[in-house]
Amino acid sequence: MTGPMPASASGTRLSVVHRTVFHYGSPVTDSLNTVHLEPRRFPYQKTLSSLVRVLPATRLRRFEDLFHNPTHHFELLEPHSRLEIVSHLKVHNLPLAIPPDSLTATGGEYAETATRERIWPYLQESSRVSKSPDVWRQAVDVTAGLEPVFERARAMMEWIHGGFVYQPGATGVKAHVEESFALRRGVCQDFTHVMLAMCRAVGLPARYASGYLYNGPLDSLVGAQASHAWCEVYLPGCGWIGFDPTNNTLADERYVKVAVGRDYDDVAPVVGTYHGTGHCRLEVSVAVEKI
Repeated sequence: MTGPMPASASGTRLSVVHRTVFHYGSPVTDSLNTVHLEPRRFPYQKTLSSLVRVLPATRLRRFEDLFHNPTHHFELLEPHSRLEIVSHLKVHNLPLAIPPDSLTATGGEYAETATRERIWPYLQESSRVSKSPDVWRQAVDVTAGLEPVFERARAMMEWIHGGFVYQPGATGVKAHVEESFALRRGVCQDFTHVMLAMCRAVGLPARYASGYLYNGPLDSLVGAQASHAWCEVYLPGCGWIGFDPTNNTLADERYVKVAVGRDYDDVAPVVGTYHGTGHCRLEVSVAVEKI
């Protein structure tokens, strides 16, 4: 059985508090919500604790979604003018250690039947990510002469980081990858969608990962003030490894992974509907600390 190399037992312990508050202009009813706020377990990340709290108090139903993400659903049928959702979590992350054979593996190793079944959804177009001719041409140019999957993914990550401008507000939360690609600017969600499109266009399975980022005392990384997003590429013999085009770095022990999917629509932290006023003020805060 193949997989990540054993990492040292030390690692990093991180604590995250994610608070979302909706203030409605007048009382609303029939609020139905689905949230991705509990961290996902994977070889480099162990969940130490996780608690999701909702006010007004109500029962939360926990389940795994189509992509095996821990998911919660709740309903508030009675009138309310304020909805608060708070997630408290702690994880223990191990240092990232990729086997040498995975660093040199090529796309030809995707041919194994079990692997094809695992990666198939992440080679297809999705609601936010298309494989347009322009994206395909750019991906081909960026990866020209490179054979290993790891090197091709890293080249696309570096190209996006160097050629795009991080600019909050440049795109909307529902932006499609073609808008982000044309503008050459946006936020981590946009950068991730562009890398997904480029990878899939040249046959590399890639999925959207959402979670949090610990910036540390140097304050050198972008995206630690809110939910963060990055791209994961399937490396033969190892599995899913994160590439963050916003910061031009691998998703190592500073990253807390919460959910994965085909694009943002599959992993949004909070998705819901309600009956009532369209006047709503949203507050979101994220605090990530080393413990």
